[in-house]
Amino acid sequence: MIKISHYGAVTRFDLARTIAGRGRYWTAAYLIDDLLIDSGCAYTASEFTRQLEDRSIARIVNTHSHEDHIGANASLQRQRSGIQILAHELALPVLADPREKQPIRLYQRVFWGWPEPSAANPVMEGDVIETEHHNFQVLHTPGHSPDHICLYESTQGWIFSGDMFVGGQERALRADYDIWGIIASLKKVTQLRIDILFPGCARVREDPSHELADKIAYLETTGEKVIALRGKGTSVSTIARELFGKPIWVEYLTFGHFSRRRLVESYLRDQ
Repeated sequence: MIKISHYGAVTRFDLARTIAGRGRYWTAAYLIDDLLIDSGCAYTASEFTRQLEDRSIARIVNTHSHEDHIGANASLQRQRSGIQILAHELALPVLADPREKQPIRLYQRVFWGWPEPSAANPVMEGDVIETEHHNFQVLHTPGHSPDHICLYESTQGWIFSGDMFVGGQERALRADYDIWGIIASLKKVTQLRIDILFPGCARVREDPSHELADKIAYLETTGEKVIALRGKGTSVSTIARELFGKPIWVEYLTFGHFSRRRLVESYLRDQ
């Protein structure tokens, strides 16, 4: 399932597998000039590739290597032999062999599926990706994943944040996320002038400075509480229950891979 919206020169594609007539677990891709940012999941790859047939695309940038952001890479490369895929150097082994380098769990296979291998070239912090009308600076923003990048267009004040920021207040975290890395990356982008934030899912934000600041404050305050409770000898399970309440549905859906406990453990890592 695909939904299309426009924000001036930016075209947004919301992509999701259709289950029981509804899109489930949406992710976003963006097209600016001939640059595509992310490509959705494997289940939407064929439909997305057809949707893009009449559009000029020279390059794809993957904000990170998670399966819901790289799904149409291979089909677009087959459709257009000259297309170039760019990603952080840490993402390249995953893109080349997703099944071997980044095995996914049952819930991930159900909602997003296995991506096909794709060939990519590295970008790094400070690189600039030029299109006909825009220049995008690469920012390395690890935390959600070690290979995560954002793209910043300083003239327009645009930031394409991938999954570094999608809003909300975390009550759970995936096992392989780094909460302190997320906080550091959020602080990094708040040093920039951001007029519009284009996330990897959820709504586009105009003038997101207050939301970014609120997110940082919430995450840091929560971390202080976790560390203080642990310092008193409180167990991880008790901390999770005291700070985040009863179990939430995502814990059952992911068999604990995404949970309150994982969030507490991430705060305590390296402490």
